[in-house]
Amino acid sequence: MQQSLDTSKDAMRSFPPKGQPLITGFNRIGLWSLYIKEIRRFLKVQTQTVWAPAITTLLFLVIFTVALSGGGGRSGREILGVNFATFVAPGLIMMGMMQNAFANASFSLLGGKIQGTIIDYLMPPLSAAELTIAIVGAAMTRAVLVGLAVTLAMSLWPGVDLQAAHPWAIVWFGLMGSAFLAIVGLLTSLWAEKFDHNAAVTNFVIAPLSLLSGTFYVISNLSPAFQLVSRANPFFYLISGFRFGFLGQSDIGNTNQAVLGAAVGVGLLNLALGFVTYRVLKSGWRIKS
Repeated sequence: MQQSLDTSKDAMRSFPPKGQPLITGFNRIGLWSLYIKEIRRFLKVQTQTVWAPAITTLLFLVIFTVALSGGGGRSGREILGVNFATFVAPGLIMMGMMQNAFANASFSLLGGKIQGTIIDYLMPPLSAAELTIAIVGAAMTRAVLVGLAVTLAMSLWPGVDLQAAHPWAIVWFGLMGSAFLAIVGLLTSLWAEKFDHNAAVTNFVIAPLSLLSGTFYVISNLSPAFQLVSRANPFFYLISGFRFGFLGQSDIGNTNQAVLGAAVGVGLLNLALGFVTYRVLKSGWRIKS
């Protein structure tokens, strides 16, 4: 009997005091589990989350190239030394990636708020940094899958010639654009209290910035005032840098040195915005009451 009591006391002494965390340091297992959970969430409906955006983006390409070609399907118009379809394809790929990164990240916590399952994110032993990394990482994964699907769809359209002139720019700007919109999406999900708020950001912020970013034109065709407006749009640098990776030419420069400044700039922008989002998430604003 005495031996059993001693064993129980030893077992109790092996646990830390109340309020002291059992998991210290970086919770890699928890982060990976949340990341996989977010991946499975959108893969369950991959027809809607991956393939449908690819078809929608392809329709943009089809409509614009057919309209400019007078119905023949091949446009004789050239921009930056390539036909219009080849010029616009990288921008459409990037636009599809960014919009879906935002859609994925903006639903995570907002869905939990509305459905009453937000505790599933707050109760596990995950820090604000680990939550941020997992949600943003999953959104970036969806963006990459959408980008690959859009690229595959566009490669089937006549007149599109996608060649990697500078692979580093494709990878860097693709990941930075996906991360930027994923972080913005996570920040939106913290602020929003209903789906209408999320839709408002999508319709009045994300969509206009995407369409007015130089996806379908070069900004040299615009008036000086509108060129300044375009250069104040972060989407412009992301899409132009991504296009430079395919064509070797863009609105921000035609050499690695000219584009490097934009590459560093978007990286610093993501770090700053990510830190702000981390601090907001850590404060519990609009998710803890």
